[in-house]
Amino acid sequence: MSKKICLTGVKPTGMPHLGNYIGAIKPAIEMANSGLYDSYYFIADYHSLINVHDAKVLKNYIYEVAATWLAMGLDPKTVTLYKQSDVPEILELNWIMNCFTSKGLMNRAHAYKAMVQENEKEERDRDSGVNMGLFSYPVLMACDIMILNADVVPVGADQLQHIEIARDIAHSFNSIYVKDYEKMRQKSPDSKYKIKGSILTPPEAIVAEGNKLLSGLDGRKMSKSYNNHIPLFSTEKELQKLINRITTDSSGPTEPKNPDDSLIFDFYQTFATADQTADLRSRYLKGIGWGEAKADLLNVLNETLRGPREIYNELMNDTKKIDLILEEGASRVRPQAQKLIQEIKKTIGVK
Repeated sequence: MSKKICLTGVKPTGMPHLGNYIGAIKPAIEMANSGLYDSYYFIADYHSLINVHDAKVLKNYIYEVAATWLAMGLDPKTVTLYKQSDVPEILELNWIMNCFTSKGLMNRAHAYKAMVQENEKEERDRDSGVNMGLFSYPVLMACDIMILNADVVPVGADQLQHIEIARDIAHSFNSIYVKDYEKMRQKSPDSKYKIKGSILTPPEAIVAEGNKLLSGLDGRKMSKSYNNHIPLFSTEKELQKLINRITTDSSGPTEPKNPDDSLIFDFYQTFATADQTADLRSRYLKGIGWGEAKADLLNVLNETLRGPREIYNELMNDTKKIDLILEEGASRVRPQAQKLIQEIKKTIGVK
């Protein structure tokens, strides 16, 4: 029995930070390397065009994201890694699916609604700063998924709407071109059941349970927009400067401290072994200086990231290696994409 297809897209927005790694990259790589699925990971470079309009910047972002995933353990021999723009069939499918997507559905998309609300709050035109890429990108995201008829898509809870939109679009298309599709859907309400004759597979979302959200240097959610993040492949000197910015209280070096109320300890236990964590907890309860705790954190982060950092730097210094991996990935995807496009063209009557 063939494995289900699992697909994940990563938008290139610069070097990922520690929060990205813990919350998304690490669990996604573990899932991909589990062997439970036929896994496809793509770099969503066309999505970045919504707000990145500098060619050199975007090209570097693409390399940074690809190098990060490879350095952190994604195996391109077992997982197909490719670039969205290397599969032009996605954009062909995008136009076709636009013709089966209601504007009302796009009006309800979270990113567009948030922009409109912000404009109204600032008393600007409600569509100020909104380009068609932002407005309709959920359709492109749906096509990223459906071009391979992916069965499952790992997402965070904030991305569930996009999978629901993809499902709605697939159902809309199938209901028009697949005989008795709606009747069969009613008989088999279980959405995981693939209806006979379906052309597009309505994808299922997999929401990882218990994924840790790493706080930033100031205690808020780690985010580039807050400038409270730690880039994943910072040098040792950069790491030290960033760790020194972590918010602490004014307690003295010999005073006992609560490890469960410490950003430093929270970072530490995320990357340390169980024995290391237990040891630091004990020293917190006995009394530890913040400088000593920060030094321990620097050591454990360096221990974790030293090897991946070397791989990352090697790839970024020889991006032809990345190009070859992405091209190989696209060569695996395109035959499947072309087959689907040909089927859809026959179905809609243009071939």
